Amino acid sequence: MSPTAAPWWRSAVIYQVYIRSFADGNGDGVGDIAGIRSRLPYLKSLGVDAIWINPWYKSPMADHGYDVADFREIDPLFGTVAQAEQLIEEAHEHGIRVIPDIVPNHTSDQHAWFRAALAAGPGSAERERYVFRPGRGPGGAEPPNNWVSCFGGPAWTRLPDGDWYLHLFAPEQPDLNWEHPEVRAEFESVLRFWFSRGVDGFRIDVAHGLIKHPELPDLPTRAQEEDGPRQHVDHPHWDRDEVHGVFRAWRTVADEFPGDRSFVAEAWADTPERLAAYVRSDGLHTAFNFDFLMTDWDPKALRAVIDDTLAMLGSVGAPATWVMSNHDVVRHPSRYGRKAARKWLANEPYRPDGPANLELGTRRARAAALLMLALPGGAYIYQGEELGLPEVEDLPESVLQDPIWERSGRTERGRDGCRVPIPWSGHASPYGFSPEGTEAAPWLPQPADWAERSVTAQTGDVSSMLELYRSALRVRREQPALGDGTLTWLDAPTGVLAFRREPGFVCVVNLSAEPYPLPERTSILLTSEPVEDGHLAPDQAAWLAV
Repeated sequence: MSPTAAPWWRSAVIYQVYIRSFADGNGDGVGDIAGIRSRLPYLKSLGVDAIWINPWYKSPMADHGYDVADFREIDPLFGTVAQAEQLIEEAHEHGIRVIPDIVPNHTSDQHAWFRAALAAGPGSAERERYVFRPGRGPGGAEPPNNWVSCFGGPAWTRLPDGDWYLHLFAPEQPDLNWEHPEVRAEFESVLRFWFSRGVDGFRIDVAHGLIKHPELPDLPTRAQEEDGPRQHVDHPHWDRDEVHGVFRAWRTVADEFPGDRSFVAEAWADTPERLAAYVRSDGLHTAFNFDFLMTDWDPKALRAVIDDTLAMLGSVGAPATWVMSNHDVVRHPSRYGRKAARKWLANEPYRPDGPANLELGTRRARAAALLMLALPGGAYIYQGEELGLPEVEDLPESVLQDPIWERSGRTERGRDGCRVPIPWSGHASPYGFSPEGTEAAPWLPQPADWAERSVTAQTGDVSSMLELYRSALRVRREQPALGDGTLTWLDAPTGVLAFRREPGFVCVVNLSAEPYPLPERTSILLTSEPVEDGHLAPDQAAWLAV
């Protein structure tokens, strides 16, 4: 990087690899490192700058890798540390950076530390690395407080010796005590372990959840309605101010290594101001923009979230990031194809209202892709998004594996519908996901109508979602106006979003019910659908040169 060049992460388009479902290299029906390596030419042809890989560490897989037993080992299901090093090297040869997940809020209950804590008993030094407490009520038979698990049920499990331990997720994921110096030192060591092997950064899981109120008070009753004004709530275990001390130390670790190593936070915050606190100049580099992801296909709401994001992150000198789907949410073509029965809130399920109109949802998804990739900052693409994959909503109950399904008493289907292995080629499952001749079925069943959505089927078809993404990423690289920077809103009628970026670029998105004439003295760079008579149809977007 030249002395005057901006760091890569300020403008990067990062492709999320949900490793179990991306590509299976050894034929066992589960994606792995060998599969990722085999698809690096595809990722290069797509035009992404980096890949974010969901957890690949040694794990019992109670939560598909987010329950880590050893942060310095690759799970045998996915490969080896040596194969990970090969992947990093080969990705760099293709001009692609590598960002693994890191899971600091909790470990697996099979982690050596937790096994030692169980063996050592109540009051031991080993238990101080986690959050153990005596219970309340007669004989300590009640949990220490009323906290609830994000996966359903209480956030506490009692051991035979009487102690309770905290798990904000599954019981197999005990929460670490981040007030303990050994916990902080261990994770800084883990960061150095992987940075020294060439990774370019980390995505931080549950970055907002590490610090708990020292007195572990009960959760207050929610006094704020879902549609009420957003305001910060002093929560006993989410987004506490003390968490930023952890990340200042992590920033120091990253700065020890060359090449602009960076972090992106999965941080749920009540307000844009609270989110901006994570990405101050001495903290993390970027944070996911969940407000944008959760916003309906509504021009007023979209403009408001874009303005708030740019203002708040700009106030601390941080770039925005934009994301529409990931491994935890319903894929956006399905969301955009219908209304939700209630608003999104952190850690609450999406409740659809009726069947999805996938033709409408796909049309909007195409327009949304051009909107997202034209906004200032960086962007994330969830694997299969570039293929227009919808949510798989008819998975048989017998195949559901997300712990949410069981923890909710089988009332919430969980996140499996967005995690189905993606189609690469062929006319039937596994659609090239596994090597030819493989007998093992994909770990989640693929729909019977996905042949036309495969990479092979869409490659070269100028009307396909895949070629739209390839074109958009190519134009984005060619246009000096795109990436990091600012925007200026242009006058447009209600229902139309139009903004200019310098030098000489305009994005127009028609969210109204009527055709909209393209601005005069412009030439088309790219449109989400073919333009007729110089007018953008409803739910259509255009990139223009001026």
